[in-house]
Amino acid sequence: MTALRDVTFGCPRGSFTAIMGPSGSGKSTFLHCAAGLDRPTEGTVHLGGVELSTLNENELTKLRRERAGFVFQAFNLLPSLDIAENIALPLRLAGKKANSAWVREVAGRVGLSERLKHRPSELSGGQQQRVAIARALITKPDVVFGDEPTGALDSRTGRQVLALLREVVDAAGQTVVMVTHDPVAASFADRVVFLADGHLVGELHRPTADAVAERMTHLGAWEDEEVLS
Repeated sequence: MTALRDVTFGCPRGSFTAIMGPSGSGKSTFLHCAAGLDRPTEGTVHLGGVELSTLNENELTKLRRERAGFVFQAFNLLPSLDIAENIALPLRLAGKKANSAWVREVAGRVGLSERLKHRPSELSGGQQQRVAIARALITKPDVVFGDEPTGALDSRTGRQVLALLREVVDAAGQTVVMVTHDPVAASFADRVVFLADGHLVGELHRPTADAVAERMTHLGAWEDEEVLS
């Protein structure tokens, strides 16, 4: 079975793109290929001007550490480290010394300046996801990839996290690509790209939650037509 077919996608710098589609449409595979976590069997993937298929596993690991940021549904924080250490972890893993002023600046961007000496267990779920976003930003990546980043949060906290992602795009020029199933989450993006049965089947610019929900309803009909054809 082919997870993605004839997919051509480009993401401008300083933009916020949401990827949506029914279960099994290829969203996770798309994100993993775009981020260099999986290798496509055909085609090419470019990240920040680098063609990923030319890299060996060590080079791919280095690229992901330095040029890609990741925010997942699970916060994936280390409980034994304080917030400053969690934020700086990608730099440590890359063998680089963390600049304390830069750590403080990134923490300030996500509203955690007063929490740097706390442990993750002392923070709320929304605050922990803010730490994860700061950790994703610490290496000044080409792209931050989000995989259902608000899936474990209540709706109010989720909107706060989405507003923060929107802010880092608008204020800092960061590029964000996010997989989500939630039309409200997608409405924070500049555009929504829709997948169905491994195909790109449409885009929506300046989306609203209602417009996204309506388009998703039609995607189900598209998949039914594919099965019957």
